[in-house]
Amino acid sequence: MDTFKSLIRRNLSSKKVLLFFLLATIAYLLMLFVTIPKVMAFSDEMRLLDMMPTGYDLSYVTKLLTTLGQEGRDTYLYSQIPLDMIYPLLFGIGYCLILAFFLNKMNKLKAPYLYLCLLPLIAGTADYLENIGIITLLKSYPDISESMVSLTNIFSIVKSSSTTLYFIILIVTLLVLGIKSINNKH
Repeated sequence: MDTFKSLIRRNLSSKKVLLFFLLATIAYLLMLFVTIPKVMAFSDEMRLLDMMPTGYDLSYVTKLLTTLGQEGRDTYLYSQIPLDMIYPLLFGIGYCLILAFFLNKMNKLKAPYLYLCLLPLIAGTADYLENIGIITLLKSYPDISESMVSLTNIFSIVKSSSTTLYFIILIVTLLVLGIKSINNKH
């Protein structure tokens, strides 16, 4: 953990934190407003697997991939997924540094708080594993493996759970920092 702490401390400049935040945000907005809608145009309003935080089953995946058709599946595979192979890295590093930056401002960048900075890295790793599962499902269609759906579903849930937990922790951290800042001014 000392290596992790040292790596974070070396990269805690406000410029680096802001750069990773902006890059992650740009990638996310491109997915949200460009690539996801391109795929959704083929989905008959069904949500994409990446966008289902509570998970999915074989029946849903089969129906979605069938509804997408060949052109929709290709759009998912060659438009959405490539950008979603960049985003998890930017999210993981960027949001790890954002939390570390604010913890450092509160002199709390040490165990056990330091471990909270791992959450976006866990979410990013789960996102990569989810993407690999989605690629496998798209390429194997119509021969969809129930075990691959189950495994990909687990990664989707881990991604969304760790992301949600991260944002709750970040909001609480910002509130505590804000309250301390107000109290210090009085």
